[in-house]
Amino acid sequence: MKFGFSLSGLLQHTGDGDMVARFADIVALVRLARELGYDYIYAGQHFLTHPYQMLQPVASLARLAAETGDMELVTIALMGLVNPVQMAEDIATLDVITNGRVIVAAALGYREEEYRSFGVARADRLPRMLETLELAKLLWAGGEVTYEGRFHNVSGVHIGVRPVQQPHPRIWVTANGDRMVRRIGAMGDVWYLNPHAPHETLARQIGLYKQARAEAGHPPADVLPVARETFVAETRERAFEIARPFLAAKYATYAQWGQDKALPGDDSFDVPFEDLAAGRFVLGAPEDVVRDLQRFKDLGVTHFSLRFGWPGTPREVVEGAMRLAAAEVFPALR
Repeated sequence: MKFGFSLSGLLQHTGDGDMVARFADIVALVRLARELGYDYIYAGQHFLTHPYQMLQPVASLARLAAETGDMELVTIALMGLVNPVQMAEDIATLDVITNGRVIVAAALGYREEEYRSFGVARADRLPRMLETLELAKLLWAGGEVTYEGRFHNVSGVHIGVRPVQQPHPRIWVTANGDRMVRRIGAMGDVWYLNPHAPHETLARQIGLYKQARAEAGHPPADVLPVARETFVAETRERAFEIARPFLAAKYATYAQWGQDKALPGDDSFDVPFEDLAAGRFVLGAPEDVVRDLQRFKDLGVTHFSLRFGWPGTPREVVEGAMRLAAAEVFPALR
């Protein structure tokens, strides 16, 4: 069982916040994560993130790599948007900087504003993502590449820098809907479970993923990661009290962005906080958090990316949750 410290809610900050000071806090928190025995750090990606400011993941992780020791670094890449040549070289550079400790989380994205601003039709996002990933893998392998796709074409090229990991960095593929979950299973790839869906939805989808892998002749997955909004305090009541204002504000923004519409079924974030949290957030005293995470471990989850902080969360609040989790949650699950 591996535990990751998610930076996604910290790389985002309030619109009027001091990003220089915020990044200094993040550096200190990553150092603490290393000292406390976290296994990896994780950084998400979005563009045009109003009302928040947001630092981009690869550049941030390149600086943070100096603080990570042996921890792995997981970075989201919105492959429905990015240029595959630039993305492949950026990731390869980060893999060299970290001596092969990079994991790429390939994501589709869901925000209309991002697609419009990149000139990408929403209907094209999945084929663009799959094509980008296919071309990137060819480039990472290091040989001469000629590729003629629907969206991208290269002729007789070589990547500018090869990653340490061969034939390519480890890849997790994100998915929200049942169809994409099945596709990932059929391809034999690692599925990175949705951070916003409730437990019951993910439990059902894990069954679909495992079935698709088996039907395609792939062995059972030995890596199954999940991301969770998490906060641990001395009591369940105190955990809700501390996390509520930051999480409620963040999920109100997610609702504006349409994140809930990307989930299967008729899920909505426009509900009372207690209903929103049920099965979706991991909030409570250490024993509550252990119980909730154990439910995922029982389903075969191997990696937990835990997000203890969100835009505006003070550094000392995040530190307290990190320390308590490392002391009282991790030993019960490792």
